[in-house]
Amino acid sequence: MGNISSREKRQHGSVSVPYAYYECRIPDYFPLVPLHWHNEFELNCIFSGKSELVYGKDRMVTDAGDIVLITPNRLHAIYPHGDSRQVYDTLVFRGEMLGAGKKERGWVSCIEPLINGTREVTVPITKGHGLYGEIRECVEGIFACRKKNTPVADLSMKSGLLRLICLLEESGGIRVVKEQEDRSMEHIRDALVFINRNFKEDICVEQLADMVHLSRSYFMHCFKQATGVSAVEYTIQLRIKNACEMLRNSGRTSVEVAFACGFQNLSNFNRQFKKCVGCTPGQYRRNLRG
Repeated sequence: MGNISSREKRQHGSVSVPYAYYECRIPDYFPLVPLHWHNEFELNCIFSGKSELVYGKDRMVTDAGDIVLITPNRLHAIYPHGDSRQVYDTLVFRGEMLGAGKKERGWVSCIEPLINGTREVTVPITKGHGLYGEIRECVEGIFACRKKNTPVADLSMKSGLLRLICLLEESGGIRVVKEQEDRSMEHIRDALVFINRNFKEDICVEQLADMVHLSRSYFMHCFKQATGVSAVEYTIQLRIKNACEMLRNSGRTSVEVAFACGFQNLSNFNRQFKKCVGCTPGQYRRNLRG
């Protein structure tokens, strides 16, 4: 999965700064984070509220105080949980932040398996975790380094990230990935790629099933098992997420946004938007300005 060209396109960081920081609010900033993957690590520190995390084929509720470390190329998504509004910080960083000694035994045994997908972090890391206090302090230090945003702070951040991996290793918070766990993901991987590329166009389930050489019914079963939603719902989620970005970052009217995101008429756009976000497109834009 790590070599798929249509993984998340966003560039996280740069050559000189191999990480990116985001302040996240669900559903205030965006209604949800649709299923996606990227070849960087993702560290989330949750301050308040609940959300539903899809991580591989598992679905769980995360709460205030939880910490989530997602390994590279792992499919994941975040959905609202009831009426709760979740506030969290995110650091997306490249594997090079954890060192570059490809022949060192620490890299070979502990870091490389996280990058190639043979091992992963057990998430979420909750207050009941045996080393939670030390892990939380470590994570807070990592984000504090990002806020300083200096070359020296980058070195401290690297140290903190390595310390975090050590704490997770010591506490049994990293597990071996069983090969069969991703089988349903493999069935629908190409379909996800196609939807992400073409969500603005008309897409039918039969077309997706034929693409991955599965019957319509078995494809629908695999897709729902892997993502938690149907292919149609997933396509709508992508359209609504992009609509939110356009409403937030452009002066386009609701009609223009609707057609630009793949909706064929305004009434359906308004209905799906309100169902997903909880308000109309106009109210969403006014709330952002307020």
